[in-house]
Amino acid sequence: MAVLSEREKKKVTNIDRDVNQVDNKKIVYETKDLNLWYGGDQALKNINLSIYENEVTAIIGPSGCGKSTFIKTLNRMVELIPVVRISGDIRYREKSILDKSYTVEDLRTRVGMVFQKPNPFPKSIYDNIAYGPRIHGIKNKAILDEIVERSLRGAAIWNEVKDRLKENAYGLSGGQQQRLCIARCLAIEPDVILMDEPTSALDPISTLKVEELIQDLKKDYSIIIVTHNMQQAARISDKTAFFLNGEVIEFDVTDKIFSNPEDNRTEDYITGRFG
Repeated sequence: MAVLSEREKKKVTNIDRDVNQVDNKKIVYETKDLNLWYGGDQALKNINLSIYENEVTAIIGPSGCGKSTFIKTLNRMVELIPVVRISGDIRYREKSILDKSYTVEDLRTRVGMVFQKPNPFPKSIYDNIAYGPRIHGIKNKAILDEIVERSLRGAAIWNEVKDRLKENAYGLSGGQQQRLCIARCLAIEPDVILMDEPTSALDPISTLKVEELIQDLKKDYSIIIVTHNMQQAARISDKTAFFLNGEVIEFDVTDKIFSNPEDNRTEDYITGRFG
């Protein structure tokens, strides 16, 4: 028992050290007392989270707990819904994104998003990737060619499509379409990538490819991913936030969340007792 106790103490010490190793990383997003209502229904309740650069942060929880709502506040997509009301603050790189001087266009250039279902444009593979740079004023074909190749390589799909760039993106498989959408996101050189259940519509092989890609991308990007898949969160994330009924129940290093959660509700969810 003494040996096991020492191991446990060492594990807890390592986890505490990991949580506190923030001096080398900057905060990308910070929410302070964030509340959100859809009309009279409160969807987010006093959310206080700090998300660090070059990490994968997983958002988990049962359906209707506020996961997707939360991630959509980070690039202000919730503003598309007229009845939404927000209080509190959301800071990206220390600047409030709710400040009227912060334009949505500027924010979404820095913060890209990948959705649950692949949503390529009804254009060629090439034009899907070149779309964003063109919108930002890049017209030079040589530069566009470079961006397209770099983005497709970054999304680990270049070798599969390099001879098909003029073909319609709808001809790709579901998994390829999702990696194409990730490449389209990379083409505008964002700082953060938001992912709302990006593999839920994919087969296991395509899911594995996207997961491997996420692990590779975090070297250059900060990634926040909503997922229903507990195993996926455990495999790919550095930190995990457990949402329930619009609240953050627990937020910690992923290993600790899955091996030694502090809240019984977290343990009940990850062990399948509800959700």
